[in-house]
Amino acid sequence: MGDHKEQQPARVGAAVRRRRRALELTLAVVAERTGLSVPFLSQVENDKARPSHTSLEKLADALRTTAVELLAAADPAASVDVVRAETAAEADFAPRTRSLVRGHHQLHASEYTGDHDARREFQHRNDELMYVADGAVEIEAEGRAYRLGRGDTLYLTGGVRHRWRATVPDTRIIVVAVAEHIEAVQDRTR
Repeated sequence: MGDHKEQQPARVGAAVRRRRRALELTLAVVAERTGLSVPFLSQVENDKARPSHTSLEKLADALRTTAVELLAAADPAASVDVVRAETAAEADFAPRTRSLVRGHHQLHASEYTGDHDARREFQHRNDELMYVADGAVEIEAEGRAYRLGRGDTLYLTGGVRHRWRATVPDTRIIVVAVAEHIEAVQDRTR
């Protein structure tokens, strides 16, 4: 088994659907603008058909974007990526950050080891989860302080201002977040 990334061609359907819905267009309107059939567009959005370069250009024009942007926003069809842990020889025990997910995905995850600038304030557009793998941290969020130890988690909705600091040497936290390039839909009616 290798550590390489196994990946199929990108699925552009979800990107087309997201863009069409963001513009509040129906499939019928897009079909009219592109000259492509509604059933074909439905198959594209459901990744049952792959548009040709010409059809993708027509779709991009109808959706007021470019084919390059649609491809950049496409979901990978299948992806398996292993990110190996650092060995003791590679780790110098200085504060560091390590990305746990490579590439441009809907999920972002990072591992922070040691301390960092506790004065630095964060405010992310989308939700995130902080998990303390080792040690302890103090997190200030929305004017309140939270102390977390090994195994504890803190969930922050998008837009919450926060800062954190390690309170124990060699603290290690994992931060998992919805990527910034994703337009998360918030249901505030609950």
